[in-house]
Amino acid sequence: MKICSFNVNSIRARLGLLLDWLKHRGDDIDVLCLQELKTVDEGFPISEFHELGYHCELYGQKGFNGVAICSRLPVASVIKGFGADPEWDKQRRIMQVRLGGAADGITLVNVYAPHGGERGSEKYDYKLQWYERFQSYLSTIVNDTAFIVGDFNVARYDSDVYDPVYLKDTVATMPEERRAFEGVIELGFTDIFSHIYPDKSQYTWWAYGAAIWKDQGMRIDYALATQQAKGVTSDIVVDLWPRRKKTPTPSDHAPLIVQAAL
Repeated sequence: MKICSFNVNSIRARLGLLLDWLKHRGDDIDVLCLQELKTVDEGFPISEFHELGYHCELYGQKGFNGVAICSRLPVASVIKGFGADPEWDKQRRIMQVRLGGAADGITLVNVYAPHGGERGSEKYDYKLQWYERFQSYLSTIVNDTAFIVGDFNVARYDSDVYDPVYLKDTVATMPEERRAFEGVIELGFTDIFSHIYPDKSQYTWWAYGAAIWKDQGMRIDYALATQQAKGVTSDIVVDLWPRRKKTPTPSDHAPLIVQAAL
């Protein structure tokens, strides 16, 4: 089974590229977790994914945010948003599904964490508060066979940014943000890429322009696994093909792909 996390930075703008990429890969992606849809559910191009054999669960928002999970595997259940407080779900950032059987399947969470802002700003405060709520949310599935994938908007280590001196204490590298991310890890989750490739870092985001060709990027997209899920995971890769594609304009992210046995 291959699970892909991809911040598409607008599904409508990136649809052609996404379909070309799936064809380029030989249609080997079983589950697509998409972030930053920037459209309401009715605007999602669902028919194109149905034609490829995907069933899509949508949690969109006009112009901003939004997540989707498109699966070729059976989906036993779906939870959209945090579910406890509607105020926290005005920004549609999180979705959970159960793949396979309700009793013997895999829990999959797709997340688009807030970008944040400068220290002391409203967006900065929101991001840290959101991570507190996210930790509480994840604590209920830490004993499942579960994967959490998506754009976390945090570069975990200095090695996860192209210039840690220049980018020190900027958005995604601030100590408070990194501590919030580590709070998630400490619940009992493993950063799969760091686990499989402890001496390597691979960026997943680059600014538009020449940054991709100079490899001036950041690792802010992750796949996390519970202890049980780590045991069935064999590999993780970043596919640079869609990010290096010049026409149509690519997303600023590249897809992250986890290979696991279901």
